[in-house]
Amino acid sequence: MGNTLILPCDVSQISDGYHTFEDLYDHRCLLFVNLVLSHREVSFKTKLNDKGEAWEGWFICGMNTRYGQITYHLPMKYWSLLKIEEKERNDDYDGHTSKDVLYRLFSLMVEFSTR
Repeated sequence: MGNTLILPCDVSQISDGYHTFEDLYDHRCLLFVNLVLSHREVSFKTKLNDKGEAWEGWFICGMNTRYGQITYHLPMKYWSLLKIEEKERNDDYDGHTSKDVLYRLFSLMVEFSTR
């Protein structure tokens, strides 16, 4: 028996009473875009991962920080807004997980808060 939950609705429209998953995903995308634009010197965008694979309608946006790489897949609607380095592929991918990204974001927050 697996841990699969099947919902009879569009999951993006599930809400906590204030925001839907779709709203929260849009917020996350725009917050990351703003962080990237604030740190263009360490940021990049690419349509290919480290294996040369692409996902239609999406691209990888990332930052190479002193704590390691932070990346997210973003919808193509943000591509032209990001005037940052464009790489052929993400050859610097270090195998980071979602948990690694949270740690790296937290580390940046601590660093920025002490400036």
